[in-house]
Amino acid sequence: MASSSTPPTPLLYSCIAHNTTILAEHTSSAASATSSLASLVLPKITHASAQKLTYTHNNNFIHYVADSPSEYPYAQASAGGLTYLVIADSSLGRRIPFGFLVEIKKRFLAQFQPESTDFAALPNYGCGSFNSELKTLMVEYGTTKAGKEDAISNVQGEIDNVRGIMSQNIETLLERGERIDLLVDKTDRLGGSAHDFRVRSRGLRRKMWWKNVKLMALLIVVVIFLIYLFVGFGCGLPGWSRCVGSG
Repeated sequence: MASSSTPPTPLLYSCIAHNTTILAEHTSSAASATSSLASLVLPKITHASAQKLTYTHNNNFIHYVADSPSEYPYAQASAGGLTYLVIADSSLGRRIPFGFLVEIKKRFLAQFQPESTDFAALPNYGCGSFNSELKTLMVEYGTTKAGKEDAISNVQGEIDNVRGIMSQNIETLLERGERIDLLVDKTDRLGGSAHDFRVRSRGLRRKMWWKNVKLMALLIVVVIFLIYLFVGFGCGLPGWSRCVGSG
């Protein structure tokens, strides 16, 4: 979970997973609900061949690098089921997030070496010790000039053409039920805003109603006073003595 002392970073969420098992992750903003997007994307990733892909969702880009068993010796084949994923603000573009993914892959495999690690046998958060490394790199690559330059250097060295990486809208990936889940999540957030708006509207209507009541009361007093003056000029002020006496 992000601490209040951590500078905000456009790299919102990152994880390393073996198939659908999340081995390490970090969320820079708990309010962003980006981890739910990752849980929808991971089951759709296949490892028949190596992939580098970007999905778009509103103002966020979901970038991932997925390995394939064909990239590793037979004894290290479990590393071919690894996915390195980051969700970033779209304003960051794609070179920096993919440079970040190249870096976390390099550091992760240096710490958890494929020749001695069976990633398929690891439980959820089985590489949780790497969470702090994700946090550090998300801040460094998302907020510092040196980190962004390193990310771009990584991309140039490891990925030939970022513009050639496929980009799709996440809606094309999801089944109907999953799209409904995303819509419900969005509707819940909009519903909360609508509730706040209704509360403020009721308060404003109540305030305007009291203002109208006060204006109406003041108008009645003014009308009564004008009638008193009008009649008084004919009957004599202040006690209407001529009219009362003639009666």
